[in-house]
Amino acid sequence: MMMIIRRLSAPALPLLLAGCISLGPKTPATLMALTPSATVSAGAAKATSDERSIAVNIPTAQPALATQRVMVQDGPNAVAYVKDAQWVAAPALLFRNLVAETITARTGRYVPDQRATGLQPDLRISGQLVQFGLDGPGMAAVVMFDGVLARSGSTTLQTRRFEARVPIGSTDGPAAAVGINQAANRVAEEIAGWIGGG
Repeated sequence: MMMIIRRLSAPALPLLLAGCISLGPKTPATLMALTPSATVSAGAAKATSDERSIAVNIPTAQPALATQRVMVQDGPNAVAYVKDAQWVAAPALLFRNLVAETITARTGRYVPDQRATGLQPDLRISGQLVQFGLDGPGMAAVVMFDGVLARSGSTTLQTRRFEARVPIGSTDGPAAAVGINQAANRVAEEIAGWIGGG
């Protein structure tokens, strides 16, 4: 008995595999983002210098936050994620950008993009994003950030923990988006106040 083997063309292979393999959860129809409550006005132009600029680094984050999924703390030792909800980017990056916009709007000091090389800001803020999600049993959105402030030429570091909790009515995607956005903005406002206009 003779077997006939037909070769599939290269373009046909992905189509065949697509029906057999799932490479991850389906992306939701809409993605969640953070919206700053304080923004820089359009057309606002200012001269700046190293002394008047601030570097805001992307914070480190606990492993459970190293995903675009929305974390739910479900008790002291359990973590889950909100079904059908996903951030548009990693939480640490979204939070960094929110803090940068808020600092510029509230203090008038310039926060350059991390890829910019023209400035060497004298003030640098970094830290760790400890919580950025929902407290399931407590029915609240929680953002917690451990900030570190460093100044050029100084060997002293200032540290401070920031936390904001916002009550939520449910743990679905829309409630999570609104609650976490409010909590993140509260923390960003407190960070801007910590830095001051200097």
